Amino acid sequence: MATKIEFQLFAPYNKAVSLIGSFSNWEEIPMEKNDQGNFKIQVELADGIYQYKFRVQSKSWFLEPDQWVDIVDPYATDVDNATQNGILRIKDGQPIVDTYVWQHDDKPLPPDHALVIYEMHIADFSGGETDEKRRGKFKHALEKLDYLCDLGINAIELMPVQEYPGDYGWGYNPRHFFAAENSYGSTEDLKHLIDECHGRGIRVLIDGIYNHSESASPLTQIDHDYWYRHAPKDPEFSWGPEFNYEHYDENLGTYPARKFIGDNVRFWIEEYHTDGIRYDAARQIGNYDFLRWIVEETKLVAGSKPFYNVAEYIPEDNSITGYDGPMDGCWHESFYNSIVAHLCGDRFDIEELKNVLDCKRQGFIGVTNVVNYLTNHDHNHLMTEFANREIFDDSAFKRAKLGAALMMTAVGVPMIWMGEEFGEYKSKTIEPSKIDWRLLENDANRSLFEYYKGLIDLRKNNHAFYHENIDFFHEDSDNRVLAYCRWNEEGSRIVVIANFSDNFLAGYQVTNFPANGIWHEWTHNYEVETNDNNIMTDLSEYEAKVFIWQ
Repeated sequence: MATKIEFQLFAPYNKAVSLIGSFSNWEEIPMEKNDQGNFKIQVELADGIYQYKFRVQSKSWFLEPDQWVDIVDPYATDVDNATQNGILRIKDGQPIVDTYVWQHDDKPLPPDHALVIYEMHIADFSGGETDEKRRGKFKHALEKLDYLCDLGINAIELMPVQEYPGDYGWGYNPRHFFAAENSYGSTEDLKHLIDECHGRGIRVLIDGIYNHSESASPLTQIDHDYWYRHAPKDPEFSWGPEFNYEHYDENLGTYPARKFIGDNVRFWIEEYHTDGIRYDAARQIGNYDFLRWIVEETKLVAGSKPFYNVAEYIPEDNSITGYDGPMDGCWHESFYNSIVAHLCGDRFDIEELKNVLDCKRQGFIGVTNVVNYLTNHDHNHLMTEFANREIFDDSAFKRAKLGAALMMTAVGVPMIWMGEEFGEYKSKTIEPSKIDWRLLENDANRSLFEYYKGLIDLRKNNHAFYHENIDFFHEDSDNRVLAYCRWNEEGSRIVVIANFSDNFLAGYQVTNFPANGIWHEWTHNYEVETNDNNIMTDLSEYEAKVFIWQ
């Protein structure tokens, strides 16, 4: 039985639009425009799967005046890669994305301040471990959830999963904003991955590319300058047509770019049950009014469930977060820059270390305002940085563990770039580069994994890390030692003593210890009693010791 299905395209200043599709043998069906700028038509369709496009008289400056172009529906929820046609599914007389039934919407999820994030690129994370050329899919990430649960993370940040050109990429050139990247699998596969994450108490954040689009994205072909800037604000940092969030259509009373991206953000929360967004190139977006509005929209749609909005805002600026800032948090690039330099022995500056370990010293407010990382997809793995300085083997793994301890105990939300937790060594590349799971068979790599696992467990079970309290109570520039305490008002206390030198410090005395009594040293698993607010301990080169108040 056929039902009338409505097609529409918002193209307010275009002269004419027609619908073409498999249901019309690709013959044109003229559409009519209403007062709101929407071209509409109803077509009788039975349940099934159809392909379609719009044929539009373009207003884009790079085409001939009123030139006819065929475009994919900007709101298409699936796109056939081979033909670049939109895919429409009809079931019970209604358009649907798929028939997936959610199983775990009732499961509690961790709040923002308790997050330990794992950044993942679907294509290179897993799948066909014996075949380095085989690209990963959503189902392969699903198969690794036991591993991620063992590690202890409670949030995954997916690099872009919106449809981009080709079958391999990082996804920072989105073409179809409402469609999931089909080289990773189906829409149901992505929902199944997110649903199973929720079933295990793992939140799923997505990478939102809302500064720009790929040059052949449909809106660029309809009326480029209606949604985008005519030219980039800064050609040095331009990756495609840039959305113009300042442009206001007085005739229709709307901000065109804001409306489109607002619809998109709401779609990904409602349809895919996502738990947060990392906003790529937020400094290039540069519009706090828009960012404040879009964050408010996410909170409205998410309702009672936690939703974390994080800006990539580099170089960072504390105004992006906090009381008046639009975002919940931002990537803490200065943490990366400082900690990596100190792990590599490039320099030692206690004030600089204190500034990045305690983001309040940089003007941030609290734990959720920064996301700390030792590396991410934009940087080399630590092992590459060490190798570039001829630091190998045991020395490299010691420094990696020190870095992990600092990241997990600093003020902020920690984030691990996939593979870093077991010593992945590959350099940054935009070419296919699957992480090497065979490394876990090596004792040193497995030991690093276990160290990360222990630190994550320590963090999740000691709520001192959920508060912004930190006190640097011992500073020794001569020996390159820094010690600090994290605590909460309920009595949890953690002390970290970090040696940033190449020297083994035997019988090292740490003064001004926060409290006298019994402390458990976590890294080597022993008890120690402090008297006169002093403690004596051996510090290996590039080592952190972690003391837990008993």
